[in-house]
Amino acid sequence: MTLHIPRDEQDASAIIREAAAKRAKLRVSGRDTKAAMGRPVDAQSGISSRELSGVTLYEPAELVISALSGTPVSEVVRTLADKGQELPFEPMDYRPLLGTKGEPTIGAVAAMNISGPRRIMAGAARDSLIGVRFANGQGEVVKSGGRVMKNVTGLDLVKLMAGSWGTLGFLTEVTFKVLPKHERMSTLLLRGLDDKRAIEALSQALGSPYDVTGAAHLPAPDTLGARTLIRLEGFSVSVDYRLGELRRLLKRFGTGDILEGRGAEALWQSVKDATVLQDHAGRSVWRISTAPTKGPDFASHVGRAVDAQWFYDWGGGLLWITTPMAGDLGVTAIREATKAFGGHATLISAPSEIRSALDVFEPQSEAVMQLTRGIKASFDPAGILNPGRMYAGV
Repeated sequence: MTLHIPRDEQDASAIIREAAAKRAKLRVSGRDTKAAMGRPVDAQSGISSRELSGVTLYEPAELVISALSGTPVSEVVRTLADKGQELPFEPMDYRPLLGTKGEPTIGAVAAMNISGPRRIMAGAARDSLIGVRFANGQGEVVKSGGRVMKNVTGLDLVKLMAGSWGTLGFLTEVTFKVLPKHERMSTLLLRGLDDKRAIEALSQALGSPYDVTGAAHLPAPDTLGARTLIRLEGFSVSVDYRLGELRRLLKRFGTGDILEGRGAEALWQSVKDATVLQDHAGRSVWRISTAPTKGPDFASHVGRAVDAQWFYDWGGGLLWITTPMAGDLGVTAIREATKAFGGHATLISAPSEIRSALDVFEPQSEAVMQLTRGIKASFDPAGILNPGRMYAGV
């Protein structure tokens, strides 16, 4: 495959204009750490943002940072940490799950709306994304949003680009709102709860006024037993108070232990990056979004049909499920569960030949697909950017 690596936004625009004139399809990428996600793109050429790197604006007092799309996430994180700040949504690192190397880019975080456990409090990546620059499928440079949060009338291109997986435009710069880093992190650990009791406990915690920033349940496939995690962050005196109140609120679920320090940080990183999944290598990995109270029923339905393993994040609203790399990979059971209990299922990890034959994303109704095709056609009339990455023929 011929790979085009633009040096700047104008270069990227010229490459896309030329491809559009020839109707030559382009696979859009950053540094290829997530190339094995989504449907395989049928393209002879690619365009990469890897040389578009660097922080272009950082105003700590205004809590805003802008960076070129190929900037490593680690560079953005370091820059913010030097001023005691962080990305609010705690982006996941897919490398351990996919077995890839290299540096994830901040552009991919925006393009794929990548978020972590703190999403339940701080919102998703799209909620902190306040500005984008990109070249559309005709090579036209588009700027949307800016350096402040504001109400938007009409089509919000910033939010539209978040989660579009490079199918609508080639991002060249992104701007995020950031937050001060928390002084302390503490986790209340409840042991031995089954899935339904655990989700009940997490729901109570999330419904309390104590500003929970992480709520996960890890069932018991190993010797550690079932663990239910409730995270609090903030000023130390505030964390102490909220921990005490949460323990009183949840006393019928057990006394609970308090986890802090590196061990607790490593545990939440394993939740964030889904590495708590046991033996995911050689198995397909699914990401399920559903109503928290429906999560246990969803998992149980799949578990009765196939040899599945799972854990819960976002208070039960996010399930990570692994299924055997055999038969239909649990597709039938998972799609049945989304119809029965509601939600969306995305196939995260599987060989390319399987991803090309299955619906990687939740199938859309014909009415929604018509809207999807219309949006794609308005941004990329020739259909050259990441064709088929999300849905066949789009």
